[in-house]
Amino acid sequence: MKGKKIVSVGLVTAMTLALAAAPAFADSTTESAEAAAIDYSKIKVGVLLKPESNTYWSGMGAAIEKWAKEKGCTVDLYYAESESNISGQLDQMENMIGKDYDAICAAPLSASNLVQGVVDATKKNIVVVNVDEQIDPSAVKDGGGVMYAQYTTDNELVGKKAADYIIEQIGSGQVGIVEGTAGNATSQARTDGATKEFEATDGFEIVASTSGEWDQLKAQDAAAAMITANPDLKAIYCCNDVMALGAVSAVQNANKQDSIIVVGTDATEDGKNSIAKGEETATIGQDNTGIGIQCVEAACRAVSEGWKPADHVGEDVDVEYVDSFLVTKDNVADYQ
Repeated sequence: MKGKKIVSVGLVTAMTLALAAAPAFADSTTESAEAAAIDYSKIKVGVLLKPESNTYWSGMGAAIEKWAKEKGCTVDLYYAESESNISGQLDQMENMIGKDYDAICAAPLSASNLVQGVVDATKKNIVVVNVDEQIDPSAVKDGGGVMYAQYTTDNELVGKKAADYIIEQIGSGQVGIVEGTAGNATSQARTDGATKEFEATDGFEIVASTSGEWDQLKAQDAAAAMITANPDLKAIYCCNDVMALGAVSAVQNANKQDSIIVVGTDATEDGKNSIAKGEETATIGQDNTGIGIQCVEAACRAVSEGWKPADHVGEDVDVEYVDSFLVTKDNVADYQ
């Protein structure tokens, strides 16, 4: 388990397109021989996601439920109570470990908060698959734990794509970034990707890079402060669409819709609807449903093949990157 590769989502995305925040990337809907050989009816998986209030995660959960029903697989969904309840999410995972799950798929609130959960699951020989948000692999390894796989998006590339779009649209000028929760690996990667691209391009100045804590109202306040302090601000990049909607409100309240563009991330339904109305300018989308289903399918494959965590302690997690894409008003209808 030492490869890092980009994968496209075929069957799993095609089956869930009606629920998806993204289109299918591959044109094939042929199920793999490995997946077809799995007896899903004998496998029980617990899935722990981030808060259901964020449509990125609720959409993923709905797609997983639909997939599980079609496969005859027992899948129980759990959602974190809030973005800030770090210890509470670990408690949820520990409770899941005490149940009779063959595998647990988990998306952490921070890189570190579920590390102990993975270590404890390993001791119980429960397969763990990391969903999207990274669980610190070095800390897991140091603690004596192991994860079977991680399906995610290259989030630094996501930030770069957002910056590239902004650069193309405004040519030069002042920009701001609204980050997610401090210490969150996804937020940091997206911020780093955008920051590096802006700093490498002549004529651009990052006047502020502030946390919006993945929250719409906090992001609105952060964006409003940027606008007030920087009258010549031309663009705001937000590390998810929830915060982008807050930034849109700040831009509207300042009557600067014609001079400031807002670019978000995730291509959530709310984000895409805002783009269709001409509010949010663009978003960098991820195939949230494909990522979620790939994770559960990988967990089932590991169980079916008899993969025992205790036999693999010390190994690196296999990271599978799913591609991202740009959504604007010109193509948003293709993603709805």
